[in-house]
Amino acid sequence: MLAFGGGPRIERERFEREVRALAARLPQAACAVNLCENRYRFLVALCAVALRGQANLLPSSRAPAVIDDVLVRYPDSYCIGDLPLDPTPPRYLHLAQTLEQAEGEPLQVDAQALLAIGFTSGSTGQPKPNHKTWDAFRTSTAQNLAALQDLLRAGEITPLVATVPPQHMYGMEMSVLLPLLGPVAVHAHRPFFPGDVARALSDADTPPLLVTTPVHLRALVESGIELPALAGIVSATAPLPVELAQAAEARYRCEVREVFGSTETCVFARRRTALEAAWTPLPGVRVCPQPDGTAIHAPHLPEPVVLADLMEVEADGRFVLRGRSADLLEIAGKRASLGDLTRKLLAIDGVRDGVVFQLDAADHFGVRRIAALAVAPGLGEAQILHALRQSIDPVFLPRPLRCVSALPRNETGKLPRHALEAMLHSQE
Repeated sequence: MLAFGGGPRIERERFEREVRALAARLPQAACAVNLCENRYRFLVALCAVALRGQANLLPSSRAPAVIDDVLVRYPDSYCIGDLPLDPTPPRYLHLAQTLEQAEGEPLQVDAQALLAIGFTSGSTGQPKPNHKTWDAFRTSTAQNLAALQDLLRAGEITPLVATVPPQHMYGMEMSVLLPLLGPVAVHAHRPFFPGDVARALSDADTPPLLVTTPVHLRALVESGIELPALAGIVSATAPLPVELAQAAEARYRCEVREVFGSTETCVFARRRTALEAAWTPLPGVRVCPQPDGTAIHAPHLPEPVVLADLMEVEADGRFVLRGRSADLLEIAGKRASLGDLTRKLLAIDGVRDGVVFQLDAADHFGVRRIAALAVAPGLGEAQILHALRQSIDPVFLPRPLRCVSALPRNETGKLPRHALEAMLHSQE
């Protein structure tokens, strides 16, 4: 079994027939923007595009402006998806409700072929492309299977439900490549609300693995909804608060495993956040601190990738995250970090969500201002600033600070920089 949920189980033989049929009708091009919402159809499209020798383009969202930007960067491209989109993207191949099937030779692609180009979320600026080959993905998937081995059913297929979109690299790794290359079957849909997640998990015949994000996990815990027995919970895309990990483990009676990675590196470390602060690198991974961040050496990376994250490596090779170089602030000879300022904002009683960030534009003194957005029903901006004064130095007080109904989080819970600034200016 490769996929389940929303209909009959899908075996690999049917999957291969549908890949052959779709590949035969794809247009000539260098790349395809894979916009499929249904996870199984995304998988079929991914492999059909690869079978034609084309690369899958994975935008960070399906917003028209994001798609247009990708098409400008890669003009010899078309779009493929399973939903009617408004506006309809250029050269859009809309998949039929029932996929055609075709017999033929076993599916084969060059191991060094470019399978996908993933784009960073834009949370620190302009989204950047990252090239991924089949060979690199096979190696990283073997590492991920090793990292999750004790959460998977020995000698059997483990069902998996994911709330993260397949276009995101974490979603790609955990909900597309694991079933494609490992003993995992994935739920075809992407549940979003707690009730949808509970129903999708109930479609599994045996305890499933839930692949999610801190935003979705918090919504599940706070909803009070009951979930069926789980094999485990995997979280990524943003730091997982210890308190949330502990609450989820207590409520759902399973381990919550946080994985560390990026679009540039894929997953390269893991930890059980409820019990430990240090990260354990995956097999073959080396974490090497340097002045501007940390170099990640991994078997699936053709060369080391330098991340802006600042890491302190322990004697046994494990590491502790100390923040990001881009998050460090120095004003009037004093230092702070945006991550720590955000944690202090969230610690205020009544603040449900919030973020502290630095504006791109500098004032007439050449200083980039610190700003904040807070979701705090019942609190005013002056009250929040008063509370912040009790825990941070006045030079780091965010000005402006705006109260909003919700933060502009994307599908994985991240906060793109352009969206934060747009919301901040819309409140002025």
